[in-house]
Amino acid sequence: MVQLVVIDDDEQVTQFVASVLPRAELNITTCNDPEAGWELIRQIRPDIVMLDEVMPGLSGIELLGRIVNWDPAIEVALLTGQANTDLAVEAIQKGASAFLTKPITPAKLRDSLEPLINAAAQRRHATTLEGELLDSSKFSNMVGRSAPMLDVFSMIQRIAPHFRSVLVSGATGTGKELVARALHQMSEIRHKPFVVCNCAAIVESLFESELFGHVRGSFTGATSDRAGLFEAADGGTLFLDEIGEVPLKMQAKFLRVLQNGEVQRVGSNAVRQVKVRVVAATNRDLRKMVKEKEFREDLYYRLSMLQIQVPTLAERKEDLPLLIRYFVTQFSAQLGKKVRGTSRRVQALLSRYHWPGNIRELENVIGHACTMTGGEVIDVADLPAHVRSGDSRDGTDATMTLAEVERRHVDYIYEQAGRNKQLASEILGISRATLYRFLGKKQEE
Repeated sequence: MVQLVVIDDDEQVTQFVASVLPRAELNITTCNDPEAGWELIRQIRPDIVMLDEVMPGLSGIELLGRIVNWDPAIEVALLTGQANTDLAVEAIQKGASAFLTKPITPAKLRDSLEPLINAAAQRRHATTLEGELLDSSKFSNMVGRSAPMLDVFSMIQRIAPHFRSVLVSGATGTGKELVARALHQMSEIRHKPFVVCNCAAIVESLFESELFGHVRGSFTGATSDRAGLFEAADGGTLFLDEIGEVPLKMQAKFLRVLQNGEVQRVGSNAVRQVKVRVVAATNRDLRKMVKEKEFREDLYYRLSMLQIQVPTLAERKEDLPLLIRYFVTQFSAQLGKKVRGTSRRVQALLSRYHWPGNIRELENVIGHACTMTGGEVIDVADLPAHVRSGDSRDGTDATMTLAEVERRHVDYIYEQAGRNKQLASEILGISRATLYRFLGKKQEE
């Protein structure tokens, strides 16, 4: 049930609210003392709080601040006996969802609170569904329900039983290694080694030794025979991350392994047979590198016979709520905290952010927020500064026209004012006619 707490030092007001809003899915608790009301809120953690602005000892504005700082997911409706624009602006800036003035009629009370009640009921239902959806949306340690990710999952299922080499391409942070691991786990060699090689991290002079091994005395420091990564992955899968960073002169040896399964250790004439499946990943345009003679054409075609393109997070924004919930659940368990989710303000902010670092950046942001939050709900203050400011480092916001910036600001204030046109126009300092023009343009689009 949706929990509503009504706090007003006037008992007639609390009784009035309780009599006007009886609903099967709504549980109403009333209190006539603000300090006792605060303890009640901390005890039952309601979905909605309606409180009077003027009360003895603790004002409604002060109590609003406590509630929002403690749990920003709670919707707060402020009731006041004075129609004061400055007070309304302050209440909205501090996180109030609705602003009501006395005397209040039953119709006005319902119009103001029923949208909050309906939204709370939907959120409770959505939370249950999200948990079920998250479970059904997991695919070999990946999460997704968007069309681009379902395509990726389908390709993995079809390729995994049969591949010898696969090229996985996509921007940094999109989860290319997870795709490689899924290919390995869904193949018949899942119990064999899965070996990871970050090609970009290997010094060029040591490349051949790392990949193919060496024999004792073959170069300074080679004090014993050593198997390379291809031999280590024999019978299993070798994941070659950042394949575009492999030196051109080494690419011929890569091709030989892929074609013949033969490796030759540095300093040895002996040829060793290995049976290795190769998943190569890159964030570079290998086709362009082939044209510029920076990557062997024969190796490119050998690798790209089967290719999986991993979408960016911006291309799969509909997966964002599931991914946020997934990472919140993970970090909550790791940190030993009871973080339930994010506030609506955070959800709106994260949905507008461009995510240039993709899934890896999202994981970093949620990990930071879960660490910083002192409550059970992540709020804007818990996010890293660059996300709070909307700086996605891609120039998107910087290229907006003045009209677009102006329209976004009007939309934001209108929503923050609870879609109250009179209040929104007063906050913006424009006439209601001007506000109507802005809103009319939005509807036309």
